[in-house]
Amino acid sequence: MIRWQLAYPETEIPLFGRPIGPDEYNAFVTMHGTIMVFFVAMPLLVAAMGNFLIPLMIGARDMAFPRLNMMSVWVLAVASLVLLASFFVEAGPAAAGWTGYPPLSARIEYTGVEYGLDLWILALALEFASFLMGGINFLVTPINLRTRGMSLFRLPLIVWMIMGASILFLLSVGPLIAGAVFLLLDRNLGTSFFLAEGGGDPLLWQHLFWFFGHPEVYVILLPAAGAMMEIISTFSRKTIFGYKSIIYAVMIAGVLSFLVWAHHQFISGLDPRLAMPFSITTILISVPFAFIIFSMLATMWGGSIWLTTPMWFAVGGLSVFIFGGVTGIFNGSAPVDIYIHDTYFVVAHFHSTLFSTVFLGGFAALYYWYPKMFGRMMNEFWGKVHFWGTYIFFLLVFVPMHLLGVGGMMRRIADPSKYEFVKELLPMNEFITVAAIGLLLIQAPFVFNFLGSMFVGKKASENPWDATTLEWTTPSPPPHGNWPGAIPAVHRPPYEYAVPGVSEEWLPQSRPEGAAS
Repeated sequence: MIRWQLAYPETEIPLFGRPIGPDEYNAFVTMHGTIMVFFVAMPLLVAAMGNFLIPLMIGARDMAFPRLNMMSVWVLAVASLVLLASFFVEAGPAAAGWTGYPPLSARIEYTGVEYGLDLWILALALEFASFLMGGINFLVTPINLRTRGMSLFRLPLIVWMIMGASILFLLSVGPLIAGAVFLLLDRNLGTSFFLAEGGGDPLLWQHLFWFFGHPEVYVILLPAAGAMMEIISTFSRKTIFGYKSIIYAVMIAGVLSFLVWAHHQFISGLDPRLAMPFSITTILISVPFAFIIFSMLATMWGGSIWLTTPMWFAVGGLSVFIFGGVTGIFNGSAPVDIYIHDTYFVVAHFHSTLFSTVFLGGFAALYYWYPKMFGRMMNEFWGKVHFWGTYIFFLLVFVPMHLLGVGGMMRRIADPSKYEFVKELLPMNEFITVAAIGLLLIQAPFVFNFLGSMFVGKKASENPWDATTLEWTTPSPPPHGNWPGAIPAVHRPPYEYAVPGVSEEWLPQSRPEGAAS
């Protein structure tokens, strides 16, 4: 609906029956960003993968605090219902942008929304509470419940990445929760934390939001990168390149992620003497991630590559992430950002980094661990159709958006045809809209493949990919308690492939030293 409005402004939207107005457009943009970042990306890449994989990969029967874990699930469910309920209140859902900037969000008369934005704030508060509970589990479980022989530097990288994401979330979310309380008070009790006419500072919210918001990007990114590394190592039949260095790079990136937030505010009146240090830290943070990318490339170099569907999605996600990271360097330069800030160049960059992780990385993980989850194999032919369709349509949607941004088209404008210089860009908007519809439709093969394979897919063995990590020693799907007998001990690091003297290509972590292959 957003894309239709941008391509064909003020025309009737198919299946909706009428055009949408500016307030509705703002509401759709707000809810799209909120749902995708907080209610799709985080539950999929952190909560779901963490709950399923951490006990299996470290040799544990369950998470450390199962009741707290279940509570986090149900609080997330309540948060989702509260957010969806805001669609049905009078005047509609939140329409202040997914970042909720005051003064637009701080005054009810500015938004025209009495309850929608309050429900939005409440839903986010509940969701953050859910992830605080989950984050405790994702840290305590790998630290305390590892099986015999599983030292910290024998943990699979995806476990390290989920732990890193949990630490970043736990350390960054506090200021935003405080800001959300202040915003509720401004809206309902007449305070002026963010209202200039009462002595408040609207920019304070931006600092609180982005102090959390930039580490949040890595909360989403790290688990997906971990999944890609598991998959690339398995299907390259090679040990991951620079295992310990990757862990140290993540630690460095985590520290730097708290020192870059103001690059979102280069044109907010920030003193240039303060903008430049944030520009430097923003460009510096690309160094540890560049190392992680080169580690993945080095792992594939010279490997015996097995091009399964998970491998296609992992390599495709890696390529798009490289593209999104390079465009991010432009945004990190304070002088350049003056011209491209809040244009569709930023939209294209943001989606390139998040789509590569949330969707391409998320699909890679789903295809890879599907046999372990359901005991069946997904269809490879339809998996590859899904990959190529998704990859190509993604490029057709978001690469042209960079040109829209350089051409001066601003984001969050409901009717670009009202601006003469943007009118010339309408044909490109039409092209992007058609490609976006194609991107949506090409997800149908995945849905049918995912659901159908549960019933008619080929039965999966314990280790259909000949992988080395501990989750592949359990039955598929794992029984209650994960292992029917004793939990296997660990005798070596993960990712032992093509080991001299071993007849098979892989050497499982659980195989004792000197045992016959």
